Amino acid sequence: MQNLKAIVIGAGIGGLTAGIALRQAGYEVEIYDRVKEMRPVGAGISVWSNGVKVLNRLGLGDRMAEIGGIMNRMQYHTKAGELLNYIELAPLIHKVGQRPYPVARRDLQKMLMAAFPGEVHLDCRCIGVEEDDHGVTVQFINGREARGDFLVAADGIRSVLRSYVVGREVEPQYVGYVNWNGLVPADAELSPPESWVIYVGEHKRASLMPVAGDRLYFFLDVPLPKGTPANPDTYREELKAHFAGWAEPVQRLIDRFDPYTVARPEIHDVGPIDRYVRGRVALLGDAAHATCPDLGQGGCQAMEDALVLANYLLTTNISIEYALKRYESERMARANAVVEKARKRAEQIHGKDPAVTQQWYHQLATEKPTDVTDAISKVILAGPLR
Repeated sequence: MQNLKAIVIGAGIGGLTAGIALRQAGYEVEIYDRVKEMRPVGAGISVWSNGVKVLNRLGLGDRMAEIGGIMNRMQYHTKAGELLNYIELAPLIHKVGQRPYPVARRDLQKMLMAAFPGEVHLDCRCIGVEEDDHGVTVQFINGREARGDFLVAADGIRSVLRSYVVGREVEPQYVGYVNWNGLVPADAELSPPESWVIYVGEHKRASLMPVAGDRLYFFLDVPLPKGTPANPDTYREELKAHFAGWAEPVQRLIDRFDPYTVARPEIHDVGPIDRYVRGRVALLGDAAHATCPDLGQGGCQAMEDALVLANYLLTTNISIEYALKRYESERMARANAVVEKARKRAEQIHGKDPAVTQQWYHQLATEKPTDVTDAISKVILAGPLR
């Protein structure tokens, strides 16, 4: 099945990783994206060990290490700053065989763009696809068309192509909270070096993670009704109110960030859905399984998709359709389970049932650190690269 041509819709983490993996497997690849210029959505991302292993397999491990932050421990604190749990990550790294890396999204996307040996066609908004016995034809709103042997739909949580594959509209679900996130200069007054620090209370979170360039990736979670107005002019005032009385590092963080560089998504997920593939069209990443960020697995699952897809296409010679169905079978079992687990985690953290969240706070204070790392490793080791 060599020398075939893949059309990839979407130049995010999943689409670019798929493009790299498919090119390395010997395929011709064209990537298209609707945006006029590449602007990553969100400031940072946790690339846990399963995602890093995919990048290692693609020869990008050294570059990932250069842009990733060194994170050797997690520290949970109450909103007032009292230590709930101190978790060394060395046991996790030893168990799974790879260090995780928090990373700035812009750095990760630039790295993947540089590693893809081809052109990414921008300002190409996909509006539909047609299949025949020999391939696929993709239509764009500008009148352009692209022809290939198969199509990878990596066009995100609001995928245009998902309804074609699934046979019905699948709307993203709001999971109940808003997430402010951005980057600030690293400072021991905000967070100790090499530490992921999380403050919890009142069904909210404040988090700081190290990334390369002597910076911290932060996020602040607040349960809010869907459609709550957003205005950067008032972000600082709003967050001061939401986190009134919280520990001093949280107050310093709110004082220091630039509100005009902060992202503020309402957190949604997609799925689990019962189909990732139709004919020669395969959903990948958020188009198939947009995941709450509460497990840090969204980008990692897209990377796993890309590797598994390329492997089945490379090793299965019955037909393209057969290879894609093998991909679908493996990835639905894996990624749908992560979607459900991440949603439950989001509900646990953000007070869908206040009693459950209070129980979680108690658990944080009493569980062994190795229980935490064992739970994380279980998610990581369920992936294709163990």
